[in-house]
Amino acid sequence: MTKDGRKRAGAKRPAVRVPDVRLPELRPYDGAELEPEGDYDGLAFTDADFAGQSGISARFLDCGLYACALDETELVAARFTDCVLDGIRGVGTDLSKAGLRDVEVRDARLGGTQLHGAVLERVVVRGGKIDYLNLRGAVLKDVTFEGVVLSEADFGGARLERVAFRGGVLRRADFSGARMTDVDLRAAAEIDIARGIEHLSGALISPSQLLDLAPAFAAQLGVRVEAAED
Repeated sequence: MTKDGRKRAGAKRPAVRVPDVRLPELRPYDGAELEPEGDYDGLAFTDADFAGQSGISARFLDCGLYACALDETELVAARFTDCVLDGIRGVGTDLSKAGLRDVEVRDARLGGTQLHGAVLERVVVRGGKIDYLNLRGAVLKDVTFEGVVLSEADFGGARLERVAFRGGVLRRADFSGARMTDVDLRAAAEIDIARGIEHLSGALISPSQLLDLAPAFAAQLGVRVEAAED
């Protein structure tokens, strides 16, 4: 570590901690609508349609959500702890200011999901496709995106600490105002940054990714790249 707090070149970076979710035997959910400030513990929600329902400030502990529909579902400030979200789908799901801790998200199909101001800690998002994910001002700590397609994700003003992108696609991402510490982009299959490339300080990229991002870096610096005239 240097005097100004930066890591020395070649210094070992801390590994991203992944959740170890071990659900107990779950009880089937009774099918009632979600309730604001509802308390859900040890339940299996299977093929439930929560479209348009409100679970604002609800608490989910040791729960599994399987193939549930979350179109326009309000889960503002909801808390998910030791949960598995498998095959969830929906457009416009509102999880702003939510808290996700020790959570696995598998094969999600989501669009326009609101997670601005949310706190994600020890979360893995594996597989699936998420379009227009809003993570503005969110805190991501020990978060892994694995094999997931993220299209036009907005990380504006977010704080990312020990975050890894592995084998997936990060397309047209916005990192404007983001703050990064130990963010590993090397294993991402595709990286395309629309805005905020100047805020990649604290990220780790591969040599090939550097070549791919060179035009964006040049544009940020105001450097014109043209072939020499004959």
